[in-house]
Amino acid sequence: MVPLRREVIETPDGDELVLDHLDADGRAEAGPTFVLLHGLEGSSQSVYIQGVLAAIRRHGHRAVAINFRSCARDPRSLFRTLPNRRPRFYHSGETEDFDFVVRRLAAEGHRLVAFGASLGGNVILKWLGEHPGQKLITAAATISVAYDLHAAGAYLESRAGRFYVGRFLSTLKKKVVKVVKDFPELQGKVNIPLALRATTFREFDDAATAPIHGFADADDYYRRASSIFYLDRITTPTLCISAEDDPFLPREVLVRAKRVASPSVEFRTTSSGGHVGFISGRAPWSPVY
Repeated sequence: MVPLRREVIETPDGDELVLDHLDADGRAEAGPTFVLLHGLEGSSQSVYIQGVLAAIRRHGHRAVAINFRSCARDPRSLFRTLPNRRPRFYHSGETEDFDFVVRRLAAEGHRLVAFGASLGGNVILKWLGEHPGQKLITAAATISVAYDLHAAGAYLESRAGRFYVGRFLSTLKKKVVKVVKDFPELQGKVNIPLALRATTFREFDDAATAPIHGFADADDYYRRASSIFYLDRITTPTLCISAEDDPFLPREVLVRAKRVASPSVEFRTTSSGGHVGFISGRAPWSPVY
């Protein structure tokens, strides 16, 4: 694991965000600070974030890995996540916390470059589209973004992607049970029996994600959170990397994303790499991303 310095900051709504810092080693003090966002049910400890951090460390740069709410790992046991203080967790369109951290880092004098994987990449693209002309982030890169949440969910239901869905839902269901237990005011909003019976993202999002975070239903959530609807407004130099065999990304969505994106967005596509894969080296002993 890349050694990180943990910082816990209070959000404007009275919750906590856990930031894990990679400090510069003196070789690149004038260089950029990389802001990293993990994917669904990941954290700063996820292997793909650790791989990017290792690459940044080799060049002596600094980085800040943001842990979405309910995702930060307990340093005493990486199998446990740390609790939060507000009746919510996170979702694919959660740009407010990212905005808060970016503005905080920029105020401290950091020159920022953003990197996001999967859900984290969707958040970054959405934020960039929400803030055309912004100067806080100088460049961005994403990998394995689904772009269109509605299409991605349907695609996963019809393919081997159902294996991924089951893995993600197993931990998401535990989180929703806990947040409703900790915050009884959610009991009238969240349909726990339906959430626990969910076998697709749509079913879970209808029962839990949407009502917890103020969306009318899953369709409303997907419309408002999908980054494909923000790509045309991005003015920051942005690189989007995808694999043709990504089970989360229908080919027609990638074609559509390329068609609607602004000239500031460049797409690179590989024939293989899966979802947040792109791995080489002597895996699993010494993977290189």
